[in-house]
Amino acid sequence: MSSSISEVTRVVLVTGAAGGLGAAVARRLAEPGTALVLCDLDPAGLETVAGSLDGTPVRTQVVDVGDAAQVDAAVATAVEEFGGLHVMVNNAGVIAPNARLHNLTAADWDLQLRVNLMGVVHGTTAAIRVMRKAGGGSIINTASVAGLTAWAYAAPYCATKAAVVHLTKVAAVEYAKERIRVNCVCPGTFESGMSAKIPREAMAAMEAKHPLGFGTPEDLAGAFAYLAGDESRWTTGAAIVVDGGYAAP
Repeated sequence: MSSSISEVTRVVLVTGAAGGLGAAVARRLAEPGTALVLCDLDPAGLETVAGSLDGTPVRTQVVDVGDAAQVDAAVATAVEEFGGLHVMVNNAGVIAPNARLHNLTAADWDLQLRVNLMGVVHGTTAAIRVMRKAGGGSIINTASVAGLTAWAYAAPYCATKAAVVHLTKVAAVEYAKERIRVNCVCPGTFESGMSAKIPREAMAAMEAKHPLGFGTPEDLAGAFAYLAGDESRWTTGAAIVVDGGYAAP
């Protein structure tokens, strides 16, 4: 952790930051002048990512995004420790189990609704409260091409990611006049701890549908960097697809 807090000009909060895409986004956004608040349920993973960000002011916080109070506390950490919140990355998500609709339980739905949808609702709401007072900011939600297309055996995931896409658009319309931009990134399948839970046969079939093959978290991080920066100042309500060509046909 760097001690150069006085030099901070941009504060970024990333959920689901302990590994995979969240870690790649954190590393990509760790530019000079940026401070990071990294949140996840995995404290050891958070410390590993934070330790890789030499020279960047970082705070880590164990957060269950399904709990609004914990998300509010993380945003409060950004404000209290670094003076504000300029970029909110709602990235935490889960996908489990892989089953047909009639085999899914209420608990299966509840988990993905709680994390994938309500986690984004909580993060977006908490960020908006701060950004309205500050005169603007950028909120970036991790959606999925699964929210734009239909994946068999993944009804809760598809449904929650579709909801994230539409929530993003509604928030963008509601807060554009207050200079709060809200966008989402829709990844295709990439190598991660989440994709590792998908059966091998299903992964092979899915890879065949990606003309460029599976990506990596680093392949996706650039889209987040664009939406976090001033280059995207005229971009809001967008669902940016980065999927190796999956949705092209």
